[in-house]
Amino acid sequence: MALPVPGDLSTHLSERELEIIELVAAELTNQEIALRLSISKRTVDNHVSNIFSKTGARNRVALVNWAMCNGKICRDGFNCCNLPNP
Repeated sequence: MALPVPGDLSTHLSERELEIIELVAAELTNQEIALRLSISKRTVDNHVSNIFSKTGARNRVALVNWAMCNGKICRDGFNCCNLPNP
């Protein structure tokens, strides 16, 4: 299986994965994300690992950069007008 190309818009992320990316971008730790979402830290660890695999990101900073460049999150006013309204 080929690794996704960073910046590949065809990368499929679940709603939960997108939610976790937003919380990573908000600088929450995996433990804090687990508490916020009422799930175990191990589940968050698994989600983050899967997100890294899907996006090709090697760390949290690269993940946030990937998410901003691909219109998955809005951060400090960047990309906000490109995101669909919920």
